[in-house]
Amino acid sequence: MNTKKTIPIAGFPIVTTTSPVLARYLLYAMWLNKKITLFFANTNFIVQCNHLLDKMKNSSVTIVNDGVGMDIAAFLFRRHAFKENLNGTDFIPQLLSGADGPKRVFMVGGKPEILPKALEHMRTTLKQTVVGSCDGYAGMKQRRAGLVEEINRAQADIVLVALGNPLQEEWILANRQTLDAKVVIGVGALFDFWGGYKPRAPQLVQKMRLEWLYRLCLEPRRLLRRYTVDILKFLLLCRKYDSRNAKT
Repeated sequence: MNTKKTIPIAGFPIVTTTSPVLARYLLYAMWLNKKITLFFANTNFIVQCNHLLDKMKNSSVTIVNDGVGMDIAAFLFRRHAFKENLNGTDFIPQLLSGADGPKRVFMVGGKPEILPKALEHMRTTLKQTVVGSCDGYAGMKQRRAGLVEEINRAQADIVLVALGNPLQEEWILANRQTLDAKVVIGVGALFDFWGGYKPRAPQLVQKMRLEWLYRLCLEPRRLLRRYTVDILKFLLLCRKYDSRNAKT
């Protein structure tokens, strides 16, 4: 994926690709026993993970675009467009369905009361082999020291980490070298969707690229800052790096 075209957004090398190409790349990397880390970058990711930028500039890390804010930034600051909007909720099932058989999946994160439902979705709907899990609350506190060893003992092919930005990125980058799993992915609120805790926007709303507005209407207190103050921070970061590049 390093040979693929990237569009720099606030210093992050965002790969412009499509779901089928990305899925084939990850599955081929697994076949080659190559370690890959995948992040989905939306505007919140750019703001919250800015301090991790240098650590993410690694050949084993692939960052793809998620959300209309990234499209706007690509046009405003780069005069480019991403090939497709990518997000974990849609992409992970596509990745797993394209595999040559069930994958061994370890799931980290999510609320204790929601995680079991997400695990059941992985087993029954996606037909994958769940080899372990750890919720993102008491589970992480109690098992943090031995969690990587537990995942390695389970011989997981794929680790899905749903701790939210920037906790999931910090945890993945801190532990990636010692994790044996071939593919590790930061998936945000994915387990909440699978567990029925949060509904997806209707298909029409998704096609109109207004899922962010749908979520804001459902959770205004939690998301209002993300779509106001943090959007401003995002644009300022984009401008900062754009201006820096213009001087070099």
